[in-house]
Amino acid sequence: MADDLIGYEQLMQDAMRSVVRAALTQAATPRGLPGKHHFYITFRTHAPGVVIPDHLSARYPDEMTIVLEHQFWDLEVHADRFRVILKFNGQPHPIVIPYQAISRFFDPSVKFGLQFEHAANEAAQRAVAHGPRASAPAAEEEPTPQPAGAVVSLDAFRKK
Repeated sequence: MADDLIGYEQLMQDAMRSVVRAALTQAATPRGLPGKHHFYITFRTHAPGVVIPDHLSARYPDEMTIVLEHQFWDLEVHADRFRVILKFNGQPHPIVIPYQAISRFFDPSVKFGLQFEHAANEAAQRAVAHGPRASAPAAEEEPTPQPAGAVVSLDAFRKK
Protein backbone atom coordinates (compact mmCIF):
# COMPACT_ATOMS: atom_id res chain seq x y z
CA MET A 1 0.00 0.00 0.00
CA ALA A 2 1.41 3.36 -1.04
CA ASP A 3 1.86 6.16 1.47
CA ASP A 4 -0.92 8.74 1.41
CA LEU A 5 1.16 11.88 1.06
CA ILE A 6 -1.91 14.00 0.36
CA GLY A 7 -3.62 13.07 3.63
CA TYR A 8 -7.03 12.06 2.32
CA GLU A 9 -8.21 10.87 5.73
CA GLN A 10 -7.64 14.30 7.27
CA LEU A 11 -9.16 16.03 4.25
CA MET A 12 -12.31 13.91 4.64
CA GLN A 13 -12.53 14.61 8.38
CA ASP A 14 -12.13 18.34 7.73
CA ALA A 15 -14.83 18.25 5.03
CA MET A 16 -17.24 16.50 7.39
CA ARG A 17 -16.52 19.04 10.11
CA SER A 18 -17.35 21.81 7.63
CA VAL A 19 -20.85 20.26 7.35
CA VAL A 20 -21.24 20.63 11.12
CA ARG A 21 -20.01 24.23 10.94
CA ALA A 22 -22.49 25.03 8.12
CA ALA A 23 -25.40 23.49 10.06
CA LEU A 24 -24.44 25.46 13.18
CA THR A 25 -24.17 28.63 11.09
CA GLN A 26 -27.80 28.19 10.04
CA ALA A 27 -28.80 27.63 13.67
CA ALA A 28 -27.00 30.85 14.67
CA THR A 29 -29.17 33.03 12.43
CA PRO A 30 -31.87 35.16 14.08
CA ARG A 31 -34.58 32.72 12.97
CA GLY A 32 -32.73 29.80 14.60
CA LEU A 33 -33.11 26.20 13.57
CA PRO A 34 -35.55 25.73 10.70
CA GLY A 35 -38.46 23.30 10.97
CA LYS A 36 -37.93 20.41 13.36
CA HIS A 37 -34.14 20.35 12.99
CA HIS A 38 -32.13 19.90 16.17
CA PHE A 39 -28.66 18.63 16.87
CA TYR A 40 -27.11 16.07 19.16
CA ILE A 41 -23.40 16.89 19.42
CA THR A 42 -21.08 14.49 21.22
CA PHE A 43 -17.61 15.74 22.03
CA ARG A 44 -14.50 14.74 23.95
CA THR A 45 -14.67 16.71 27.18
CA HIS A 46 -10.91 16.95 27.72
CA ALA A 47 -9.90 17.73 24.14
CA PRO A 48 -7.75 20.82 23.65
CA GLY A 49 -9.81 24.01 23.58
CA VAL A 50 -12.97 22.57 25.15
CA VAL A 51 -14.43 24.89 27.80
CA ILE A 52 -17.14 23.43 30.05
CA PRO A 53 -17.94 23.87 33.74
CA ASP A 54 -15.64 21.89 36.05
CA HIS A 55 -18.49 19.82 37.48
CA LEU A 56 -19.38 18.58 33.97
CA SER A 57 -15.78 17.86 33.14
CA ALA A 58 -15.56 15.73 36.29
CA ARG A 59 -18.86 13.98 35.64
CA TYR A 60 -18.11 13.28 31.97
CA PRO A 61 -14.38 12.51 31.86
CA ASP A 62 -14.43 11.19 28.29
CA GLU A 63 -17.42 12.31 26.25
CA MET A 64 -20.57 14.34 26.67
CA THR A 65 -23.58 14.93 24.42
CA ILE A 66 -25.40 18.25 24.20
CA VAL A 67 -28.63 18.97 22.37
CA LEU A 68 -29.26 22.20 20.52
CA GLU A 69 -33.00 22.42 20.06
CA HIS A 70 -35.21 25.00 21.77
CA GLN A 71 -33.23 26.44 24.66
CA PHE A 72 -29.76 27.58 23.75
CA TRP A 73 -28.45 31.10 23.65
CA ASP A 74 -25.80 33.24 21.97
CA LEU A 75 -24.59 30.59 19.51
CA GLU A 76 -21.37 31.85 17.93
CA VAL A 77 -19.86 29.90 15.06
CA HIS A 78 -16.16 30.37 14.36
CA ALA A 79 -13.82 28.78 11.83
CA ASP A 80 -12.37 26.28 14.34
CA ARG A 81 -14.95 26.12 17.18
CA PHE A 82 -18.38 27.16 18.35
CA ARG A 83 -19.58 28.76 21.56
CA VAL A 84 -23.06 28.48 23.04
CA ILE A 85 -24.76 29.11 26.36
CA LEU A 86 -26.67 26.16 27.80
CA LYS A 87 -28.34 25.62 31.16
CA PHE A 88 -27.01 22.95 33.50
CA ASN A 89 -28.94 22.47 36.76
CA GLY A 90 -30.89 25.59 35.84
CA GLN A 91 -27.75 27.75 35.62
CA PRO A 92 -26.55 29.19 32.29
CA HIS A 93 -22.98 28.33 31.34
CA PRO A 94 -21.05 29.23 28.21
CA ILE A 95 -19.35 26.25 26.60
CA VAL A 96 -16.80 26.20 23.81
CA ILE A 97 -16.32 23.18 21.58
CA PRO A 98 -13.63 23.04 18.89
CA TYR A 99 -14.78 21.05 15.84
CA GLN A 100 -11.77 18.77 16.35
CA ALA A 101 -13.28 17.68 19.70
CA ILE A 102 -16.55 16.51 18.13
CA SER A 103 -16.90 12.75 17.84
CA ARG A 104 -20.54 12.56 16.65
CA PHE A 105 -23.09 14.91 15.13
CA PHE A 106 -26.71 13.85 14.62
CA ASP A 107 -29.88 15.60 13.45
CA PRO A 108 -32.68 13.17 14.34
CA SER A 109 -35.31 15.18 12.47
CA VAL A 110 -33.85 13.95 9.17
CA LYS A 111 -31.85 10.98 10.48
CA PHE A 112 -28.56 12.55 9.38
CA GLY A 113 -25.41 11.74 11.29
CA LEU A 114 -21.66 12.00 11.09
CA GLN A 115 -19.13 10.10 13.14
CA PHE A 116 -15.60 11.39 13.41
CA GLU A 117 -12.42 9.49 14.07
CA HIS A 118 -11.34 9.47 17.66
CA ALA A 119 -8.01 11.10 17.13
CA ALA A 120 -6.09 8.96 19.60
CA ASN A 121 -2.97 10.03 17.79
CA GLU A 122 -3.89 13.53 16.64
CA ALA A 123 -0.22 14.38 16.29
CA ALA A 124 0.16 11.59 13.74
CA GLN A 125 -2.87 12.88 11.84
CA ARG A 126 -1.43 16.39 11.82
CA ALA A 127 1.86 15.01 10.52
CA VAL A 128 0.01 13.26 7.71
CA ALA A 129 -2.09 16.32 6.98
CA HIS A 130 0.88 18.68 6.95
CA GLY A 131 3.49 16.33 5.52
CA PRO A 132 6.98 15.89 6.86
CA ARG A 133 7.25 19.60 7.58
CA ALA A 134 7.48 20.52 11.02
CA SER A 135 -33.42 24.05 25.11
CA ALA A 136 -33.27 22.73 28.32
CA PRO A 137 -30.58 20.74 26.71
CA ALA A 138 -30.26 17.03 27.29
CA ALA A 139 -26.93 17.80 28.89
CA GLU A 140 -28.83 18.90 32.01
CA GLU A 141 -26.67 16.60 34.12
CA GLU A 142 -28.25 13.47 32.65
CA PRO A 143 -26.46 11.35 30.08
CA THR A 144 -28.22 11.51 26.75
CA PRO A 145 -28.92 8.22 25.01
CA GLN A 146 -27.15 8.03 21.70
CA PRO A 147 -29.64 8.49 18.88
CA ALA A 148 -30.02 5.75 16.30
CA GLY A 149 -29.86 6.63 12.63
CA ALA A 150 -27.71 6.81 9.58
CA VAL A 151 -24.13 7.51 10.55
CA VAL A 152 -21.44 8.11 8.00
CA SER A 153 -18.25 6.26 8.90
CA LEU A 154 -15.09 6.21 6.88
CA ASP A 155 -14.28 2.64 7.97
CA ALA A 156 -16.22 1.23 5.01
CA PHE A 157 -13.84 2.96 2.61
CA ARG A 158 -10.59 1.89 4.24
CA LYS A 159 -8.45 -0.93 2.98
CA LYS A 160 -7.95 -3.49 5.70
